[in-house]
Parts: sequence; C-alpha cells; structure tokens
Amino acid sequence: MCDPLKMAKLQESKAKYDETVAKVLKKMPERQPEFLNTSGIPIERVYTPLDMEDFDYLEQLGLPGQYPYTRAVQPTAYRGRFWTMRQYAGFGSAEETNERYHFLLKSGQTGLSVAFDLPTQIGYDSDAPLAQGEVGKVGVAIDSLWDIERLFQGIPLDQVSTSMTINSPCAVILAMYLAMAEKQGVPFDQLRGTVQNDILKEYPARGTYIFGPRPSMRLITDIFAFCTKEVPQWNTISISGYHIREAGSTAVQEVAFTLANGIAYVDAAIKAGMGVDEFGPRLSFFFNSHSDFLEEVAKFRAARRLWAKIMKERFGAKDPRSMMLRFHTQTAGCSLTAQQPLNNIMRTAFEALSAVLGGTQSLHTNSFDEALALPSELAVQVALRTQQVIAYETNVCDTVDPLAGSYYIEYLTDQVEARAQDYIDQIDRMGGAVSAIEKGFIQKEIAASAYKFQREVESKQRIIVGLNRFEVKEEAKPADLLKVDPAVGGKQIARLQELKSTRDNAAVSQALAELKTAAEGDANLMYPILKAVKALATLGEICDTLRAVFGEYEAPALV
Repeated sequence: MCDPLKMAKLQESKAKYDETVAKVLKKMPERQPEFLNTSGIPIERVYTPLDMEDFDYLEQLGLPGQYPYTRAVQPTAYRGRFWTMRQYAGFGSAEETNERYHFLLKSGQTGLSVAFDLPTQIGYDSDAPLAQGEVGKVGVAIDSLWDIERLFQGIPLDQVSTSMTINSPCAVILAMYLAMAEKQGVPFDQLRGTVQNDILKEYPARGTYIFGPRPSMRLITDIFAFCTKEVPQWNTISISGYHIREAGSTAVQEVAFTLANGIAYVDAAIKAGMGVDEFGPRLSFFFNSHSDFLEEVAKFRAARRLWAKIMKERFGAKDPRSMMLRFHTQTAGCSLTAQQPLNNIMRTAFEALSAVLGGTQSLHTNSFDEALALPSELAVQVALRTQQVIAYETNVCDTVDPLAGSYYIEYLTDQVEARAQDYIDQIDRMGGAVSAIEKGFIQKEIAASAYKFQREVESKQRIIVGLNRFEVKEEAKPADLLKVDPAVGGKQIARLQELKSTRDNAAVSQALAELKTAAEGDANLMYPILKAVKALATLGEICDTLRAVFGEYEAPALV
C-alpha cells in the first residue's frame, strides 16, 4: 500500500530524526528510560508508515460494519443513533431504586441497568443469617416476584431496554422479569435487554458464585436455549471483562480472558445441541474503560476483530451478526479515588470518551463519589451529563472510528490482539477456560498484574493525581453522601413473612419438587424455574433447591 520510493525517502528522514534525537537526549533526557503502557507493551517515541509496511487494510481494518469489524459493527455507527446511556443503579428497597430509575429516565437516560445487593447475587433471601447487615447495601434487595414488580412500577417493559447484572442466580431473576412482563401483558418477543449470566469470570475476579463451573454452565446454556425460542430479542449473556479488569488485570488480559470465557460458552452451547448461528447473534460483552486512554481505544478495536475471527474461523459462523462483538462499557471503578473526589469527574470523562472512540454500544459512567459511598443523585446526574456532553457537544460521533489510520492506534490494536491470542492459545492448551480456572491459572495471572500495579503506585512509578502526588489536606467526608436506611433489612423480612403467609404454599412446594427433579435430570431448567417464580417461590428457596442437587463451589487454594 506504500510507494517504495516514498518509503525509502521516509527511511532516510527517520534516520536523520534519530540522529537529532540522540543529540537532544544528551542535553535533555526523557522522563524515563523506557515507556510501557499498562499491559507492558513498549511505546516507541514516534510511529510512521514504516511501522505499517505490511499493513493489509481490508484484512486488518476493513470498512465499518464489515468483517473483521475492527472499525465498528454498524456501517454508520453513531451517525444513526448514539450509544445507549445506561446508568447502573440499585440500592436499598425496590421502591427506592424505582425512584432513582424514574429520575434517570427523566434526565435523559435511554436504558435501565439493575444493581442487586450481595445476598441476591449469591442466592439468599433477605432473612437468611448470611444476609444480615448486607440487605440493600450494594444494590437492590430482590427476594420474590413481588420485589421485581415494585422495582419496575410505572415502567412499561416494552418501551425500555433493561440490563441486569446477575450471574449465579441469573435464571431466577430473568424468570421473575418474564413473569412480571406477562402480568403487564407484554409478549416475551417484545422484551429487550441483557442478563450478565457470566459465571466464569466470577471464580477468578468477583466471587459471587454459588455452584461449580460445570452445573453453572448448564444453567447458562439452558438460558441460551430458552431465550432463543421464547425471548428472541434478549441478549442471553454479557461476557464480562469488566470485573476481570477491576480485579487487577491488564488490558491484554481483560481481552484474552473475556474472549476465552466466550469460547467456553460457545463450546458449551454447541455441545448442548445448538447451532452457532442460533445463539451467536444474541451474545454480548461487557468491558472496562480504564485510564490509559489510547490503549483502551485500541483494546476495543482489537477485541472486535479477534472475536470476529474466532466466530468465523474457529466455530464456522455464517451469520454476520454472530461475528459482531457488541459490548457495553463501564468506566473504571478502580481508578476512582476517595482523595479529591472531584478529580473523578475528569477521570470518568476521559474513560467514557475512549469507550466512545472505541465504538461501544452502551455506556455507564461512574459517579465521582463512588469511592466514598453509593452514588448520590447529584453525582449520578453529573455522570449522565458526561455522556450527553460527549454525544452532543464534542462532535466525535460524526465520523466512524475517527482514530483509524493513526500509526500508533493501529500498532496498539495489532499488539493487543496478538498478545491476547497468545493467552487464548495457552488457555486452549490447558483444555479451555473452565480447566484454566480450575487450575488457578487465570486467578494467578490477574493477581500478579494487580500486585505489580499496586507496587508501581506505592513507589510513585505510577502517578495517581491527588493520591500519591499533588495531595492536599482535605476536610471530612461530604455530608451529602447517600446512606442506605438500615431499616431496609427489617422491611424486607416483613415482606417475606407476608408473602409466605398469603401465597399458596402447596403450589410452591410442588413447583420446587418439579425443579429438583428437573435438576437431577437433563431438562431445561428455565421452565420449572419460571413456574416456581409464578407460584411466588423466593429466590432463596429456588437456589436452595438447586444447591441440594448441585452443591456449592469452594475455590481452590492458590499456591
């Protein structure tokens, strides 16, 4: 693609430039002897067409909306419509969270995203001994269909797209949402949204698992099969690199481990008898947008290209939609500081911009006070306004993939892809993501990266403004931080008692018995779970029934 004579002239100019630099360095050394990004990729002083001599435009880049989708999955990207502005929210009771949803929708949010409390995430009702003190703290408490109905009061489900960050008990929460839609009179085929439903990242990164990897994979593929037939517009999984990155991985590891998990899910679905193009178009992903601005842009582009190749070459996908990596992004929670929290507004803005320049389909921007507490209403509004300023004022959305062709961006995109592929090859040799997790490989890799990053911060090799440099003496914590009412636990328990005293307990027992029988066999579990939810069985009762069959997972000791 490059004229040989011009390239030769450029080589001469580059040689003279290098001579000039050598003289300059004697008088004024650079800030550090070697420049590396957060993944350890060397950063050269300058990039030129010499770094792209073998660059194949159609093979590596292509046009937007065309294989390998490096530039975008849609031909016109944001020129058609902006990404979905989906602020993650949930705290206290269903009623309190419902108020926040209505506030966000009135403020211009275009999709809902549900945060669940810790007991809900690990399959316990609010009256369980292990739930004491945790009800409603880091998300909304959901025990039964009653709570889901309160959560979405006044919100027509056929007019919103709903994302739910739930994993191990995902089938139960999804069943509650479907039962609620049925009561609203909304047909399943009109529902749009996403369940995270990604258990493999829980073992090395988050810890909110209940069952072991293999029975959990069964639940996931049952959701794939059920939604393919019954809820065709629903995204059945959001394969998540976000929590892998929050746990301390590099950008390269985030791509590699996320796509390796994706490969495991595709493998499992195919082994369960589904065709790749039956479920492939409904797979989605969830990535972190961290502080290394240009690396993050390249990361999103590399992930898109790599997944397209995996689906086409490894799994033989024919439907272009199966090859498109569609993803939600959240700015990096781990980059926020309790010190000088207003600095977090700028961090979040840059991280959001890199996600937009990288082509995200959906975005959550973190609130500036999240290092101190759950977000206040003011902080949430500022976070949403950050997205709106990017969309409506910066004009970065007026052309597709505006950084394409940058010598550095294309170099970084190639580097992230190649290094991520090396990890995937290593995981394949171990037998896949499930085996790699069971052996502790992914956990160890993330832990090593997290330790290295922390050492760099502590030694001031890596500067965090306001944390280890440019510190100021600060007043006490702001007085307007959001505080969850400690009475929420008692109220939830009272509701559970009311539920159990007024429902048809014989019908509940029958539904749970049918679920247990199905779990002991090989039937699709979504159908008996949906029946149990409609009978007003609680989340904890359903998960306990499955615990009795599948057992609970205990993480191996890492040595």
